[in-house]
Amino acid sequence: MRITIFGTGYVGLVTGTCLAEAGHEVMCMDVDSNKINGLMKGIVPIYEPGLEALVKQNVAEERLLFTADPAEAVGFGTLQFIAVGTPPDEDGSADLKYVLSVADTIAEHMQEYKLVIDKSTVPVGTADRVSEAIAQRLHQRDVDIPFDVCSNPEFLKEGSAVEDFSQGARIVIGCDSPRVEPLMRECYAPYNRRQEKLMFMDIRSAELTKYAANAMLATKISFMNEISNLAERLGADVENVRRGIGSDPRIGYSFIYPGCGYGGSCFPKDVQALARTATDVGYEAQLLNAVESVNYRQKASLFTKLSQALDGDLEGKTIAVWGLAFKPNTDDMREAPSRELMEAVWAAGGKVRAYDPEAMQECRRLYGERDDLALAKRRDDTLEGADALVICTEWKAFRTVDFRRLREQLTTPAIIDGRNLFNPESVRAAGLLYFAVGRADSLRIPLSGGDGASAPLSRIGQDGPSVAYTL
Repeated sequence: MRITIFGTGYVGLVTGTCLAEAGHEVMCMDVDSNKINGLMKGIVPIYEPGLEALVKQNVAEERLLFTADPAEAVGFGTLQFIAVGTPPDEDGSADLKYVLSVADTIAEHMQEYKLVIDKSTVPVGTADRVSEAIAQRLHQRDVDIPFDVCSNPEFLKEGSAVEDFSQGARIVIGCDSPRVEPLMRECYAPYNRRQEKLMFMDIRSAELTKYAANAMLATKISFMNEISNLAERLGADVENVRRGIGSDPRIGYSFIYPGCGYGGSCFPKDVQALARTATDVGYEAQLLNAVESVNYRQKASLFTKLSQALDGDLEGKTIAVWGLAFKPNTDDMREAPSRELMEAVWAAGGKVRAYDPEAMQECRRLYGERDDLALAKRRDDTLEGADALVICTEWKAFRTVDFRRLREQLTTPAIIDGRNLFNPESVRAAGLLYFAVGRADSLRIPLSGGDGASAPLSRIGQDGPSVAYTL
């Protein structure tokens, strides 16, 4: 088939490349001509494992094309995928201006039947708005050209997007026209051979399925983080709790790892957008609002624990930060816990010395050159003379360390581990203070009064049970 993809971000570029790899002829369109020129040369603007090699291969074999010319893009494919961004608006709802702009562009240039496919994550009812936008433009052109609009939400995880596309569990398609199903079956036939993955349903159900999936996964994360905060206050170990509940097949182990909160381009904005959709139809989505609130608090907990480690004084202190991306195997820093932490450190008068295997360039793009931010070339270069270490991302490169050497390098012997990478006993044995997430044997001194707060390090041994929290 001949297929057009509008947008060359994570979703558009992965979708286009994987469909080209399956044998289709694909043209990806973007308004950013510099990005298009780079892609033509095999320069991929995002980090996604396996993607760059596939782009270069399919460009070389002339199955994957790029253009900044909208007329050329519309004229190329019968299938027109819309895979542009839907950033959150000021009220938390998804901003559809880019989606509707593409719909208008398609209607402006189309000369024959087109199947317009909403691939972007969009609120329920967006397909109707896209149809209306196309119909209005065709009316203005005074032409009668047939078209269909369908919903085909993506279920791609950053860091494993290529694998998720080619080996995903399901392909959801929402449609209301008999012309759509055979075209979409042909499009996805190479990925639907072993088992029936295609799930056809009405358009609004397909649109809601995407939001419901992300909201469910975000809920699992926030629930486990809520349990981790409770474990800290009760003297339980959330890692034991995680194994205990994960062994139940009704729950499973996926997305129940406690940490410093979720980030990225999907979960934060999709939970907000679904909650806003609920408000728009007169329903208060209490659970969704709580999921977002818990996540916001969890990201802030990194700075809270860092402040405890330094007795509340960060003025002039240098903080080593391991991990800038919101998760491993990506360079994406959107809504990353590291950003919440660094900005809080700067506001308190501290400095940051950070390292990430992939997100250094993105960090420079976001924050530019500033005196209170140093980006190290290696992980261990962040440590010498730093006052404490904070781990924000669970990259494999951070999992094995020499704790005694780390103890010698840090001015204050403290690790704030937002991803529970280490065994608390091993860290303590090296003479380090360890603040993890929901670990009974990491350092957390309950104050009298039962409010769950923690005493500063200078008061260790003066408050709380000295046996349970022995260093």
